[in-house]
Amino acid sequence: MAVIELRSICKSYQTGDETVHALVEANLKVEQGEFVAIVGPSGSGKSTLLSILGCLDVPTTGSYLLEGQDVAKLSETKLAQIRNQKIGFVFQSFNLLPRMTVWENVETPLLYAGMSAAQRKVRVEEALNQVGLLGRAKHHSNQISGGQRQRVAIARALVTKPAMILADEPTGNLDSKTGAEIMNLLRELNAGGATIVLVTHDNSLAAQAGRTIQVRDGRVTA
Repeated sequence: MAVIELRSICKSYQTGDETVHALVEANLKVEQGEFVAIVGPSGSGKSTLLSILGCLDVPTTGSYLLEGQDVAKLSETKLAQIRNQKIGFVFQSFNLLPRMTVWENVETPLLYAGMSAAQRKVRVEEALNQVGLLGRAKHHSNQISGGQRQRVAIARALVTKPAMILADEPTGNLDSKTGAEIMNLLRELNAGGATIVLVTHDNSLAAQAGRTIQVRDGRVTA
């Protein structure tokens, strides 16, 4: 079954008297276990597509099916649950909470999901093991390197066992060596069965994915 299916998605914005067509008849299907890169220049519609995939925005017309479920038919409460449990977000700026330890940052989505302490312990240990940071669990985010912070962010994305990981320019704030390590980690996770959608402007990063989707002038092309 497709994890993601976009059917004739259009997204328009009104700015004064002008209508901006950010996405035009966008169609996209991502199967379970794929590693897909979405590339395109600034203003191409890439960010709008990302927001729709992440259930942060809704299309003007067309339909978005996430694991076969029509997102447009869900309540705001259900959408919040999907963002928490079905989509693992990894951002360029890490988005860690500095007053929390590595462990607490990774555990946070599970608290929102209402998971028991025993279940949380198992999940957090597993996620930190996957990114090689269990030994840093008690450190705060300001006590670890940028690359390690991004690993924590990836562990936090993994911990709910989401349908997909949505990585938005995940190496953008890292040096090239550390960025390469993060890309290697994403490839390893994908080899282990994770479905990953990488959004990037860097064609060399996109080339490391299994498939590349181009976004230009609001249109999506393989």
